[in-house]
Amino acid sequence: MGLELRYQMKPTIVRVLLMLAISGAYSQTFETKDEFKKYFDEAGVQGSFAVYDLKRDRYVLINSEQFEQPFVPASTFKICNSLIGLETGVIPNEHFVLKWDGMKRQVVSWNADQDLQTAYKNSTVWYYQELARRVGGKRMKIWLAKANYGNSDTSGGIDLFWLTGGLRVTPMEQIDFLKRLHQDQLPFSDRSVRIVKKIMVEEQTPDYTLRTKTGWGEQAGQNVGWYIGYVTKKDNDYFFATCIQTSDPDEGFPKYRKTITRKILTELGVIQSPEIQPKKH
Repeated sequence: MGLELRYQMKPTIVRVLLMLAISGAYSQTFETKDEFKKYFDEAGVQGSFAVYDLKRDRYVLINSEQFEQPFVPASTFKICNSLIGLETGVIPNEHFVLKWDGMKRQVVSWNADQDLQTAYKNSTVWYYQELARRVGGKRMKIWLAKANYGNSDTSGGIDLFWLTGGLRVTPMEQIDFLKRLHQDQLPFSDRSVRIVKKIMVEEQTPDYTLRTKTGWGEQAGQNVGWYIGYVTKKDNDYFFATCIQTSDPDEGFPKYRKTITRKILTELGVIQSPEIQPKKH
């Protein structure tokens, strides 16, 4: 079956799984929370949100039609790119520095020497492009297939395939990849996984650890914004993917990915945001 046809069929599969879950014929449960769509409307964007509750084996979805819709991964691919770079020995550790080429770029934090930690934190495109070039097309294809990452399509250039090329990933696949990363089920060494888990940490509190990655790309005339990650707590783990789209982004577009996600996760009781008061259930 062709890739495009397979992807076109997926929304139908999601609807079937939702119906089976409701009827009790499928162990994994799916719950839609359309009331959270208001946060997308407030931001003036289209999009979807999905979170997987590991302990309860349950998904909560907003706009389930997008759950298996393929989008350009943009900088969310930096998670996989980091793993591949470490596993192939292209970068020995998180402290490996690449020298800035002196070219002034729009993001000020990119205009300096970077190591893996700062490049991940600042989402420095040029660092990861050089990393991918050093990995090379042949090895990159092999590792994408091993990791079962999205459609594993590297067309469009070794340093562009995840930005403007053929690589696509669905919200469901994002969550699956994060879950396999957390549970050490990816084909990478313990050392590589440990390093990447460390650089992914965005927030730590006494109650939880939040690991994340943002992404921003273009696809079919739309700006696509991602915010993906997972929350580890003492008694449970939660894996999420937020994907927003608009043809006319305003200056707040980069922030919407996080604010929408944090509002929903707070209302669901997964995290605590001081500026957001969770509803009483």
